[in-house]
Amino acid sequence: MRILVVEDEASMAASLAAGLRTEGFAVDIAADGEEGLWYAAEVDYDAIVLDLMLPKVNGFVVCRTLRDRGDWTPVLMLTAKTGELDEAEGLDTGADDYLTKPFSFVVLVARLRALIRRRGDERPTVMQAGDLTLDPASHHVSRGDTAIELTAREFSILEFLLSRAGQVCSKSEIMAHVWDFEFDGDPNIVEVYVRSLRKKIDLPFDRASISTVRGAGYRLEEDGG
Repeated sequence: MRILVVEDEASMAASLAAGLRTEGFAVDIAADGEEGLWYAAEVDYDAIVLDLMLPKVNGFVVCRTLRDRGDWTPVLMLTAKTGELDEAEGLDTGADDYLTKPFSFVVLVARLRALIRRRGDERPTVMQAGDLTLDPASHHVSRGDTAIELTAREFSILEFLLSRAGQVCSKSEIMAHVWDFEFDGDPNIVEVYVRSLRKKIDLPFDRASISTVRGAGYRLEEDGG
């Protein structure tokens, strides 16, 4: 899943981005409110981590502007300020959740995953297609009782395909959610990772869960192949 972090404190932004990437997210960073609004207009994010005290445009205005645009991407607001009025104002401007600094990174990730699950159609805590299961929280993938080891990128692609099981996902859609904004490599890298995924989740089990839809993209079968 792809996350936008809007945070002006460089060390905090870098730390958040590094931790989220370790958890399998693709991450873009904006250093002020104006840049955050630009990124949000250009990219379809699964969630936004939004600091309250930002240069140029503060978090309250960023969140209100997003909602006025009709952008309902889940927003997790961060602030060093305390007090019920700040929390209430953040939620009233359209934020979906709220964390006060300092916070637990484990809690932040758990809340992000909860927000993403609630976006649009409800997503279960553990994603499943037939006997193929993926647990985003524990990074565990299995076929039946057999655990499958995936790289972080393979895991992210499988998570995205499972979130849209039965639907055709184009290469550009996969790249938009799995790679960050600065990636300028060959889009055919998606083929490489899909081929690698098939070798791990399909071939050893005599399955064909990921099908190629010629000229359109890839589809993960709802029954797990």
